[in-house]
Amino acid sequence: MQKSFGQVHPIPPVARYSNKWDMFATWVGANANNGTWYIGGVIAAAGMYTASTALIVAGVLSYALLAISSLMGYHTGLSAMTLTRASFGIRGSFLPSLINIVQFIGWAAANTFIAAISVSTILHTILGWPSYGQPGGQWGLIVGIIIMSLLHLASISLGEKSVRLIERIGIILVIIFVVWESIIVFQTVSLHAIFAWQPPKHLQISSGAAIDILAAFNLAWVTAGSDFSRFSKSKQGATSMAFLGANLGLFWFAFIGLTATIATAIALNNYDPNYSDPSTIAMRLGLGTLALIVIMITSTTANAVNLMAAGSALTNIWHQLSLKVALWIVTITATLVSFIPLFVASFLTDFITFLDLIGMVLGPEIAIFLVDYFLIRRGNYQMTEFTKVDGQFWYNGGINWRAIGAWIFGLLTYWGLGYVAFIKESIGATFVAMLLTALVYLILALPHRNKVSQ
Repeated sequence: MQKSFGQVHPIPPVARYSNKWDMFATWVGANANNGTWYIGGVIAAAGMYTASTALIVAGVLSYALLAISSLMGYHTGLSAMTLTRASFGIRGSFLPSLINIVQFIGWAAANTFIAAISVSTILHTILGWPSYGQPGGQWGLIVGIIIMSLLHLASISLGEKSVRLIERIGIILVIIFVVWESIIVFQTVSLHAIFAWQPPKHLQISSGAAIDILAAFNLAWVTAGSDFSRFSKSKQGATSMAFLGANLGLFWFAFIGLTATIATAIALNNYDPNYSDPSTIAMRLGLGTLALIVIMITSTTANAVNLMAAGSALTNIWHQLSLKVALWIVTITATLVSFIPLFVASFLTDFITFLDLIGMVLGPEIAIFLVDYFLIRRGNYQMTEFTKVDGQFWYNGGINWRAIGAWIFGLLTYWGLGYVAFIKESIGATFVAMLLTALVYLILALPHRNKVSQ
C-alpha cells in the first residue's frame, strides 16, 4: 500500500466564492496600508524622480509574477506552500513554508507597530499621554499593540470568510482616506516643489537600493498568491485583478507616503526617514485624530492578508492544524513580535535589515517554483503526488536537492551582487539574482524531468 504524507485540500471550482471585486479588493487592501506608506517614505531618500521610477519598475515586475503565481492556485486549487512540494519536495517545502511564516509574521508585526504609533498619538491627543519618541511614550505603544492585536484576532476569527469581509469594508475607508490625504498634501506643497526637492547627501540612496527595497516588499505577496486565487471563481479575477489591485494599492499608498514625506520635509525644512510613518506625517500635516483611526483600519485590512498567508504556510508544515487554528497561532505570535521594536535603537534600521533578508531569500525561492510549474512541468501537476511517499514529488527522502542547491546559489548570488557597484547602484540585486537562479534551476532540473518522463 502506498504511504502518504499528510493531506492536501484543493478547492474545487464549485466551492469557490470570491468574485472579481473580492480579488481586486483583497490585493488593493494588501498594499493600501501603513507598511506601503512607510516604504514610500523610506524611498523618498532617493528623490522624487528616482523613487517614482523605481516604484513603477519594481511594482510592474513583481506583480506580473504575482499574477503568474496566482494562476497556479487557480488551476490547482492548492495553497502556495502546498504547491512548493512539487518543486522543493514534500519535506523540502518546509523551507519556503518556514520562510513565509517568518516573513508574514514579521510584516504583520511591523504593520501593527506602525499602527500602534497612531494609537499612541490618539492617546496623547485625548489623554495627554507621552507620544511616540517622547520619554514614557512606550506605554502608549504597548496599549496600541494590544488594541491592534485584538482587532486582528477579530479579523481572522472566521478564517478566510472574515478576511474577505474585512477587505470589502476596509477598502472603501482606505480609498476615502487616501483621497483626503492626497488633497491635503498638494494643498500644502506644490508638485513642482516636491519633484525639485533633493534629500541630504548623507541620507541619499541609489536607484538600485530603492528597487531592492521595493522588490523585497512586493515579492512577499508573490509567495502568497495561490492562497487567495484558489478561492477565485474566474481566471481573470485570480490573475488580472491581483495584478491591478496590488499595483493600485502600491502606487497610491507608496506615492502618497513618498510625497507626504517630502512635503513635510519641505514644510519643516527637515528630512528624517525615521519619522516617515503615516501617523507622524498625518499629524504634521494637521489631519487630526480621524486620520489616525483610518490608519488603524488599514493595518487591519493588510494584516488580514499577512496572517492568512502565514497561517496557510503553517498548515503545510503541520497538516493536522485547521486553517482557523493556524491563524490564531500566527496572530498571537505576531502580537508578541510586535513588541520587539520597543527594545531596538532604530525601527528604520531594523526594518531595512528585515527587507534585505526578505529580498535575499524570497527571490530565489520564487524563481524556482515558477520555473518548475511553467517551464519544467508545464502546468502538469498530478494532485495524487502531493502526499505520496516515494512518489514523483518525494525526490530524495522528501527533498529536491536540486532546488535547494539552486536556492543557495541564489542567496550567494544576491550577496555577491551587492559588491558589484554598477548593479548595486543602478538596478539592484534582487531581479538579477532571480533570473540567474531560474537559469541554474532550469539547467539542473530539466534533465531529471526528461529522465522521469521517459
